[in-house]
Amino acid sequence: MTAKREERKKTALEKQIDENLKRVYQEELKEEVPDRFLDLLQQLRDQG
Repeated sequence: MTAKREERKKTALEKQIDENLKRVYQEELKEEVPDRFLDLLQQLRDQG
């Protein structure tokens, strides 16, 4: 394999990894914050 071909292969792999990570984190951002966590945040605000 030539160096140029190997570089393109690496770039394609990195692009695929980036796209998959973005997809996972986009799904996480859509989830609601659990009430328990919101309650804990409110307790911290009340203390400060």
